Amino acid sequence: MPGRRSRNKQGDPAPLEPKPNTATGTRAQKRKAKEDAVKPAKKVKKAAPAPAPAPKGKGKGKALSMEDAEALLAQFEGAAGAPKPKKAKKAKVVQPEPESESEEEEEMVSGQEDDEGEWESDEEGLDALDGLEELEDDEFDVDEDDEDGERPAAQELVFSDEESSEEDEDEDEAPAKSNKLSAKRSRALEAAALREAADAEAELIRTNIAGVAQPGHEDDDEDDDDFVLPTEEDKAREAKEGQDAQVVHGRIRDIVRVLGDFKRFGSKTRSRSEYVTQLLEDIVSYYGYTPFLAEKLFHLFSPDEAISFFDANETPRPVTIRTNTLKTRRRDLAQSLINRGVSLEPIGKWTKVGLQVFESSVPIGATPEYLAGHYMLQSPSSFLPVIALAPQPNERVLDMASAPGGKTTYMSALMQNTGLVFANDANNARTKSLSANVHRLGCKNVVVCSYDGREFPKVLGGFDRVLLDSPCSGTGVVSKDQSVKVNKTERDFALLSHLQKQLILCAIDSVNPNSATGGYLVYSTCSVTVDENEAVVEYALKKRPHVKLVPAGLEFGVEGFTSFRGKKFNADMHLTRRFYPHVHNMEGFFVAKLKVGKRQKKTTPAKDEVEPGLVGIEGEEGGDDAADEAGDVTFNDEEDQKLIEDTRRRQLKAKGLRVPAKGKGGKPAATKA
Repeated sequence: MPGRRSRNKQGDPAPLEPKPNTATGTRAQKRKAKEDAVKPAKKVKKAAPAPAPAPKGKGKGKALSMEDAEALLAQFEGAAGAPKPKKAKKAKVVQPEPESESEEEEEMVSGQEDDEGEWESDEEGLDALDGLEELEDDEFDVDEDDEDGERPAAQELVFSDEESSEEDEDEDEAPAKSNKLSAKRSRALEAAALREAADAEAELIRTNIAGVAQPGHEDDDEDDDDFVLPTEEDKAREAKEGQDAQVVHGRIRDIVRVLGDFKRFGSKTRSRSEYVTQLLEDIVSYYGYTPFLAEKLFHLFSPDEAISFFDANETPRPVTIRTNTLKTRRRDLAQSLINRGVSLEPIGKWTKVGLQVFESSVPIGATPEYLAGHYMLQSPSSFLPVIALAPQPNERVLDMASAPGGKTTYMSALMQNTGLVFANDANNARTKSLSANVHRLGCKNVVVCSYDGREFPKVLGGFDRVLLDSPCSGTGVVSKDQSVKVNKTERDFALLSHLQKQLILCAIDSVNPNSATGGYLVYSTCSVTVDENEAVVEYALKKRPHVKLVPAGLEFGVEGFTSFRGKKFNADMHLTRRFYPHVHNMEGFFVAKLKVGKRQKKTTPAKDEVEPGLVGIEGEEGGDDAADEAGDVTFNDEEDQKLIEDTRRRQLKAKGLRVPAKGKGGKPAATKA
């Protein structure tokens, strides 16, 4: 077909009438005649089931005269130079039988090729058809070849354009139809999704609001009364057959809802204590705590917040690192790790050196940057005591329990490797990792030592600032160490509290109250219990009246308890800060900052007045100085002799000598073993 068209179109037929540009007019007339012979047949086929001849189907024959047709044709040729937007595709309609239409077109074209005399005899009819077609298609289709009549080789473009337009028409009709179907389908899916989301949100509002009475929803009371506490028979059956974790968890949620508004949801035949007892039993069964520890932690929060705390302890905390500003900047470190396939972002606005790691294609603790000392793996809760202490350059700082060195190296970086940092740890084995981190991070102002913290006022004192991250039970880091759930007893808490009270008094005595820039102590623990936090600070404030609480300098955190289960604490205890895993997404932590002032001498001290208020730990370094401040001290020779004798006996034992029994004269007769 294309070859036959091009062969027959090469010669210019006789012009219909003399025009200035005969060649261009002749090509346009032949092309229009060809299009007119095809298009009316299509239109008649769509309009009526019985097709009619194209020239007769247009009108009565006298609707358009010869002169009008020539005028319209001249107008079309004159306006061909101004290009118009092509909108032919909008006027196209999908044909039900494209194959028959193409055969029809081939027959019409072949008829034109075989009898060219018909073109000359029907010139008037063709001109009329051209005029009608131009009225219909002038505003939609302007051929590019008619824009410039001076181009002689435009006939090839005319044929190729004609064929491509017909092919594009058939190709574009199917996608248009499929696009309409896909658009309808997508709109239906979106509407269904919106309906499902609205239903889910309504259901969430109806079911998940605990303890809030909704006005106009009296029918909800029927659902609220469904929960009942298990009876003794139910408990015996569960103990025999085993408890279902899903049933226990659902019961925990129900009891929390009841305790949230006991007046509305509680049973009239059951007391609140029965619900609490059952809730504690379910917490022990579901989360795996000992009954003692579960009750101790439960009373720190409201029932719903306590469950959130226990749930948060089952989820590991995110991996975080601290940038070592002695060797790099956080921006450069982040870019280096991103290039190695690490996904990270800053922890928050409260720290300028922390980065949170989401995922890594390489071990985050074995990268070249880690080995070079550009960062250290450190939890964000360990940043808090150092931020609160805020060490300044050229100061003398003591870290009483420093291993493995995260806080020590952070203080060294804040001091810009100036001044002096004493990193002490009572466990000599842990000082190895401490020294390794100090060297890896390039801290040159750190002195590592291993002393019992209770000896430090006698070993060395006069520090501008002291950081005491005291040993504790670890109830704030259960997510990291699950053994805390079962290995902490009431005796452990009593011993730890006793040790913490000793250490905080020694830390206070190690601070130089006359320091021009410092005089501060920061006490912190990784525990959330009151016995290890507020109670210890309260004890220190009573034993050292020249010490007072000051703001910790932390922008966030929960205020400390000023009263807890009948115990009253110092009015300034709200200046301390607590951090919880379910609130701040970090380990549980406690931070208190104290300002150490100068001692004030008492004018008329008396034992009866001093001892009752300062009853506490006896026989420890940094204890009461009331006896020294009471007045003049006289010497007793008999008491001194006994002390001397005991000292000599201890010295002999230390040297490996045999110590005989005491003689009548009170002096031991020591002999070589």
